[in-house]
Amino acid sequence: METKKTVKAISLFSGGLDSIVSVQLIREQGIEVLGLTFRTPFFGADKPRAAARMIDLPLEVVDITGVHLAVVRAPRYGYGKNMNPCIDCHTLMLRIAGEKMKEKGYDFIFTGEVLGQRPMSQSRQMLHVVAKNSGWADYILRPLSARLLPETLPEKEGKVDRARLLDISGRGRKRQMEMAERYGIKEYSNPAGGCLLTDVMFSRRLKDLFARHPDFTTRDLELLKVGRHIRLDGPHKVIVGRNKGDNQALEPLIEDRDAVFQMRDFPGPLCMLPGNGPEEVRREAAAICAAYGDTPKDAEEVTVKCRQGGQTSLLLVKPVKRADLQERMI
Repeated sequence: METKKTVKAISLFSGGLDSIVSVQLIREQGIEVLGLTFRTPFFGADKPRAAARMIDLPLEVVDITGVHLAVVRAPRYGYGKNMNPCIDCHTLMLRIAGEKMKEKGYDFIFTGEVLGQRPMSQSRQMLHVVAKNSGWADYILRPLSARLLPETLPEKEGKVDRARLLDISGRGRKRQMEMAERYGIKEYSNPAGGCLLTDVMFSRRLKDLFARHPDFTTRDLELLKVGRHIRLDGPHKVIVGRNKGDNQALEPLIEDRDAVFQMRDFPGPLCMLPGNGPEEVRREAAAICAAYGDTPKDAEEVTVKCRQGGQTSLLLVKPVKRADLQERMI
C-alpha cells in the first residue's frame, strides 16, 4: 500500500498573534511546518524565537542585512509613514522564502497576513502585487483570509483544504484571539512595533546617515540606536549617552579611530565622536560632553578626558548650553 506523502510548508513567521494562529491552523490539517524569520540591524529574531518555542515550531533565522539594505535605500514602492519600505520588504522576504521552499522540497509558503489589516501593505491589490513580484505567487497562501482571496496552487492540488481556512478581514483581532484561546495560547505580543524603520527618531537618523555617509557600515547602523545624536560641522556628530544603559551599549561599539569623552572631575555621560575629527571638532564634542555632565552651575571651564586608541589627553572647555543644542539634534 502506497504511503501518502507528508505535505510540508514554510511559515513566514513574525511571532505575532496572526502568525502563531496561522501556523496552528495549517498544522491542524496534518501539514508539517517550518518557521522562517529574518534578522537585520532594524529588527531581530528574539520575538519569533520565543513564540516558536511556545508552540514547538522549528524555526530557521536568516540574516538578510545586505539585500535588505539595498531595499531600504531605494524601495520600488516607496516608504510608509517613516523609513519603512513594507511592500518591498515583504516582497523580499517572500522571494527568499520561495527559494528556501524550492531548495528544501517544501510544497508552499504561508503568512499570517490578514486582508485589510494594514491599509498600505495588506490591501487586496498590494497582497497581489507582493505575491506576484516575489516570483512565487501560486505558492503563497494567507490562511486567515484565504477564502476571501483567489485559490492558490496548494488548494487546487488538494494539499490544503480550503474549506478549513478562514475569511478574516479588517483590523479587529477578536477571531484570532478566540482561536488562540482554543489552541491554549495565552501569551502573544502586541502587533505594533518591532521594526526600527517605523520609528520616527530612528528614521530621521537613518536619513541623515544616508545623506552624509553613503559608505556607512553595519556599526554605524547600530550606533543610531543609542544615545543623543548631535550634529557638528559637515560629516561630524557626537553621540551622548543618556544613561548608564546607553553608556554600556556604546562601549563595545567604540573603535580605535573614534574619540571618546568623559568628565574628569564630575559624573557624566560617555560621549563619542565616531571617526574622530580635527582639534576644533574635538573641543566642541568635549564641550557638549560637559553640558550633559554634573557640572557645577558656576563653573566657567571644566576638564574633559579625551581618549583615542590607547592615548588619553585632557581638554579644558566651557560647557555649552543644552538649549543651544536642540536644533542640532538628529
